[in-house]
Amino acid sequence: MTNTPAKSYFIPNLPPPFEFETVPVLKALAKANRALAELKGAAKAIPNQAILINTLSLQEAMASSEIENIVTTQDELYRADLFPDSPSSPAAKEVALYRDALRLGFESVRTNRGIIANSTIIDMFRLLKRRDDVYRVLPGTELRNDRTGETVYVPPQGFKVIEAQMAALEAFINDDDACPLDPLIKMAIVHHQFESIHPFPDGNGRIGRILNVLYLTRTGLLDTPILYLSRYITSTKGDYYRLLQDVRDQDAWEAWTLYMLKAVAETAETTLQLVEGLRDLMADYKLRIRRDLKKIYSQDLLNNLFRHPYTRIEYIMRDLDVSRPTATKYLELLTASHLVTKHSAGRNNYYINTPLVALFMRTTSSRQSAKT
Repeated sequence: MTNTPAKSYFIPNLPPPFEFETVPVLKALAKANRALAELKGAAKAIPNQAILINTLSLQEAMASSEIENIVTTQDELYRADLFPDSPSSPAAKEVALYRDALRLGFESVRTNRGIIANSTIIDMFRLLKRRDDVYRVLPGTELRNDRTGETVYVPPQGFKVIEAQMAALEAFINDDDACPLDPLIKMAIVHHQFESIHPFPDGNGRIGRILNVLYLTRTGLLDTPILYLSRYITSTKGDYYRLLQDVRDQDAWEAWTLYMLKAVAETAETTLQLVEGLRDLMADYKLRIRRDLKKIYSQDLLNNLFRHPYTRIEYIMRDLDVSRPTATKYLELLTASHLVTKHSAGRNNYYINTPLVALFMRTTSSRQSAKT
């Protein structure tokens, strides 16, 4: 099939010249903000926020990578994380790199007082793709329809042009006074602008999805990066790409904004269920360990079992500052009490918090079932 030229789209100045605060948008905005506020409050009940960041970031890494047809299983990914020196699939390695890029971005934003700098975005790209270049240099980048091969969009060409547009986007992201729009509307604009600039040779979709949650944390809508839209986007992938292009072709900002607000609201509700389930499961484990294994109970031990759904002797040694024999004893006692299940990989043993992994699987399944 012969490719047809894509309609020209000129990257707009920010904010775009559109009346975003329509009645449908304001209604969707109220719902999304309520859902986010409820999630933010529930997250504070988890005593160690690293538990949420570690466990949920891995779920996001899997979902975001699935959009790019990088598919791995939860079990493979956790085992690759446990034994980084052992052979693992390219997909598992790609997903782990996404998780690491997300963490890098959050740490950078936190240490830079909420600033999302282009240098951070570049660092995330370099980590994700394991390369040391910056923005696109070579001309000829086109976005094509996967099914027909037709060119649907030609992003800006040339390093200097991309650099200038990314500088303007950086200013828009970090200047809270220049634009009176609600942060969630602004997030939708930022995401579309980034994807339209398409600054990198590869990985733009995944970096753009990381930007979403970093923006939510910099604006204070969340304290930690625990709302990830990739599972929603995966289940509505056709709508996502169509609406991105409709803005370029038809200036359809309202439909795009409504899509993003719905994604926030539904994802916040799903994540709230997961956080509440995690909180209840932690409370149950705390009760059972204190009742049945009182001599080994500590908050550090409890945190370990939930920060690392797949754990190993070395993790217990490190997190609890105990010897190998002591760490081994703890895990054997937990296994005997059916709080973890013991598995072997070669000469190495590892231990799975099976109810926690099942909670992740149920949440993922319910999200997928709701869209089928």
